Amino acid sequence: MAACMMWRAVQSGAERAGRLLRTRQVVKVSPRRWLNLQEYQSKKLMQDSGVTVQRFFVADTADEALQAAKRLNAKEIVLKAQILAGGRGKGVFDSGLKGGVHLTKDPAVVGDLAGKMLGFNLTTKQTPKDGVKVKTVMVAEALDISRETYFAILMDRACNGPVMVGSPQGGVDIEEVAAKTPELIFKEPIDIFEGVRDDQARRMAANLGFKGPLETQAADQIKKLYDLFLKVDATQVEVNPLGETPQGQVVCFDAKINFDDNAEFRQKAVFAMDDTAESDPTETEAAKYDLKYIGLDGNIACFVNGAGLAMATCDIIDLHGGKPANFLDLGGGVKENQVYAAFKLLTADPKVEAILVNIFGGIVNCAIIANGITKACRELELKVPLVVRLEGTNVQEAKRILSESGLPITAASDLDDAARKAVAAIAKK
Repeated sequence: MAACMMWRAVQSGAERAGRLLRTRQVVKVSPRRWLNLQEYQSKKLMQDSGVTVQRFFVADTADEALQAAKRLNAKEIVLKAQILAGGRGKGVFDSGLKGGVHLTKDPAVVGDLAGKMLGFNLTTKQTPKDGVKVKTVMVAEALDISRETYFAILMDRACNGPVMVGSPQGGVDIEEVAAKTPELIFKEPIDIFEGVRDDQARRMAANLGFKGPLETQAADQIKKLYDLFLKVDATQVEVNPLGETPQGQVVCFDAKINFDDNAEFRQKAVFAMDDTAESDPTETEAAKYDLKYIGLDGNIACFVNGAGLAMATCDIIDLHGGKPANFLDLGGGVKENQVYAAFKLLTADPKVEAILVNIFGGIVNCAIIANGITKACRELELKVPLVVRLEGTNVQEAKRILSESGLPITAASDLDDAARKAVAAIAKK
């Protein structure tokens, strides 16, 4: 069952996270909602915090890219198409150009290459079949890397705060390093009140293999990365690789930053950078109303409060021979306008042939849900069968609102009954 598998994946991921940290291995932490930043945006955040990155410019036209390449005055230039999907280097443009990442020592070539990237779709293993349109390119100084290391700061429940994780083996899948050579994974808990101490930063730099003046540089970069971690309310700052150049520089070549979306109210500038161009339009629209939505391939829409209950609803629909069309979590503090917005999203999906509402009102007031449902049904002129199961706070009032509405709403006594009725409603059509 799809939803059951999804839940098990979430569970196993959480269990693996704890297990890996306990065994000095590294994990990746994801926020509840994904804030999508392009590579150049992450580099700019690091740059603004004093972290050493490659010199770069951003261009929206071929001429801007050419001028940027000239201004860099670098021995070698790297031109990168800015899309969120991975695998850019091996991607193909519908202009015929192969590769979304190009190296050149001739600035004059950059304009021609950018002209074959900008405005064209780039297809990689991670994009949709038709690819993603490239609207921006990054023109950066290409630097040689003599040695690659891995460094991350992430939140860890076991330590009740942030933890530094590092390895002298960078530039590769760090989980592979952790599995094969766990002795090369180093961990340093950070006191949230004290911050990263000088001795901690130096010890981590030494464990990463930096020596002499490079150890001092690396320790300084580690402290600045922690400053960034705090400044932007990150749940993770992962640098892979944190590299050493032949010229004796410590540079953050590539980074992934995850943010705590509970801090959105004080990180408005960061969240304003969110690039939703490559996101599913329905998921983007749902996020505007604080709805957690994931589209699935079935025909029974699910309207539920709470992620666990939503997954259970998907599973029970599947158990009775139906297929869920989506995962939709209303959350706790739901309002009538969110109910209306949710119904609008669900009914806009042409695959949907029935809607199952499953609400367990602990924090949620069932009467608010009932009022939202009746308003949505009338204003949207609902054309598909609707099965509603309500339980919890103010449920009797909610049932009265629904029964007196005069709308063709099928009531269900429990989740199992609701799933049976939703599946049966489709079978009758």
